[in-house]
Amino acid sequence: MIEDDLELAEVLTEFLVDLNMEIETEDDPFKALSRLKLESFDLVILDLTLPGMDGLEVCAEIRAKQNVPIIISSARSDIKDKVTALELGADDYLPKPYDPRELEARIHSVLRRYETKETGDSSDIHSDFKLDEASMEIRYKNTLLDLTNAEYGILAFMINKQGFVISREDLIHNIGAINEESSNKSIDVMVGRIRNKIGNKALIESIRGIGYKLLK
Repeated sequence: MIEDDLELAEVLTEFLVDLNMEIETEDDPFKALSRLKLESFDLVILDLTLPGMDGLEVCAEIRAKQNVPIIISSARSDIKDKVTALELGADDYLPKPYDPRELEARIHSVLRRYETKETGDSSDIHSDFKLDEASMEIRYKNTLLDLTNAEYGILAFMINKQGFVISREDLIHNIGAINEESSNKSIDVMVGRIRNKIGNKALIESIRGIGYKLLK
């Protein structure tokens, strides 16, 4: 965890240690980068507002040299920061303040995605969806879907969390092509268009009062 708010780092560490996770914390980004060169870590939780070096620079330097998962944990709410962080290779963006249980869920979700990539999990191989993040294309049953940037972002996010409930807030905060001021109704409209383009409306289940779940 690269975090200069030591009080927050202590709270998060206590919570995650109780879940049998081993946490190492650095408040100095330069020391953190040095440790990452010498030691092996499963995941990095990265703040953006750090002393001496912006967290976006830290993210870029980590990603240039390692494939370790990165979750941004930041109070900076500018959509440009979120988009830049994701473009630089961050795997998730969690805006402060948040419940530590949400951080736990994000950690498990990101690690599952990396495990699937590394092992070639059969559920991914046999999925009706084929996600090509490099070209920002999604195929359903080998048919290329004609999606807007926002629709692509929503469906790609759902595919990466397939089988899990996703809140509308998750979509608003984690997809750069969606304006942070977007309403729940506008998200519902975009999901409706995605359902129509897939041609299987039942595949995306509405979870009342929360959001959606892409069924396996």
